[in-house]
Amino acid sequence: MTTARREPAFLGMPPFPKAAHDALADTAMGDNLREETRAFRSRRAEVVDELPPFVWEKLRLAGAAIKDGVLAQLPRHLDALEASVTAAGGTVHWARDADEANAVIVGIAREHAAAQVVTTASTTTREIGLTEALAKAGIRAWETDPAQSATQSGRQPRAHTVVPAVRRHRTGPRGRLARKTAAAGASDTRPVRPTGTEKATRRDLRDVIAHVKVAVARADFAIAETGTVCAAESAAGGRLCSALPDALVTVLGIEQVIPTWRDAEVFLQLLPRSTGERMAAYTSMWTGVTSGDGPRSFHLVLLDNGRSDVLADPVGRQALRCIGCSACLPVCPVYERVGGQPYGSAHTGPIGAILTPQLRGLNRHSVDPQTASLPYASTLCGACVDVCPVRIDIPGVLTHQRAQLTDLGRGPARRGEKAAMKAAGWGFAEPWRLGLAQHAAALGRRVVGRSGRIGRVPRLLAGPLGAWTADRDAPAPPPESFRAWFKRTNGGLDEGASGDQSESPREES
Repeated sequence: MTTARREPAFLGMPPFPKAAHDALADTAMGDNLREETRAFRSRRAEVVDELPPFVWEKLRLAGAAIKDGVLAQLPRHLDALEASVTAAGGTVHWARDADEANAVIVGIAREHAAAQVVTTASTTTREIGLTEALAKAGIRAWETDPAQSATQSGRQPRAHTVVPAVRRHRTGPRGRLARKTAAAGASDTRPVRPTGTEKATRRDLRDVIAHVKVAVARADFAIAETGTVCAAESAAGGRLCSALPDALVTVLGIEQVIPTWRDAEVFLQLLPRSTGERMAAYTSMWTGVTSGDGPRSFHLVLLDNGRSDVLADPVGRQALRCIGCSACLPVCPVYERVGGQPYGSAHTGPIGAILTPQLRGLNRHSVDPQTASLPYASTLCGACVDVCPVRIDIPGVLTHQRAQLTDLGRGPARRGEKAAMKAAGWGFAEPWRLGLAQHAAALGRRVVGRSGRIGRVPRLLAGPLGAWTADRDAPAPPPESFRAWFKRTNGGLDEGASGDQSESPREES
């Protein structure tokens, strides 16, 4: 069995159930999450509702169709992208995994004798553990995003793709930024006021960006037709990174290629509104190298890191449609309560629950403890499908992965649950057995469901069901089953007869 692939930045993270339990105990984080996720849902709904419903749905259908078309012919589009980038004076690097991608970037930094590198927030670079790899090589990474810089300086995991510091109150990151600025020897070390967090970050970074030799800039997609790389952002740090350094590096997952400029029009409408904005504050595009303007060299790192395995699964491959908007996170009742840290991955929330297991080898029958629990980190309510701009059927993929884990013997079912399933199979196998079970359920109503609802049942009496009923109510069984009613009102029912007799009432009428 192949060893499961793990993300370097998240090695040693506990499985989701343990991490989620710890997160639930953090009441301050829970209050922040509820506040921010509700605000995020409201903002997104407002900007989406400004469009006629049929326009938004057409955009979603177009986005899904474009992505599916790319995945169906991914090698051809990647070859076209490489040819276009090379023709524009750039260099394309192919990375099979995180180690190869990091080695490429460290090599570029050393080639330019760079002791420090500026980076912009990116799920892909978080996935490969770029900051940690640079630090190991003796290269300091400066993060341009204020929230991400705060989480880095506070050694806190990224809780949200778009809002990385959502799990912490603003006063915490503000204080850390002030201390970090003073420690870096900034000329102005006055206390950071509540409205000056971004000013402190700019003061700390502008001199670095102006003189840095290498920058790693995030991007949302690359256009195969021209080799153009595009990033839609809410802050100007990414634009500075893409314009000032001598060498510019961008790391893209191989699924982030799109064929033409016309396709970019669709995603530049879908992406901002899915993040709660009418349009991106900064939409930056760069193509190769231009003499006398911008970076002197451009490097595009195309990352696989398990994506080929995802592509091989006809059901799970739709996870590669994701455009990184994070719209599925704030609508998820699980994420709203525990945040992104327990997912143990750069990919959090519902999309992380389906993508991370595949990236780590589920489709190759390689499962680690973190992977085995993620497909169960969902209520399957379907809210994520409703908001996804590219219509990823996340609940459908989750149930598919649960079946895969069960086939591998790695599902969470315990002995009691397996025994209950066997008992249910035995009961449904014969009509008389089903009738006996229904009669027993009607009798049980008198004990646990007198009010018409089954509430809290003592755990000593019900075992695992006692824990289940601690937080849930269920309808009590009816006092009379359909079988008993039919037998009473139709003069008897032959227990050995086939199910076709159930059609007799309609035939007689």
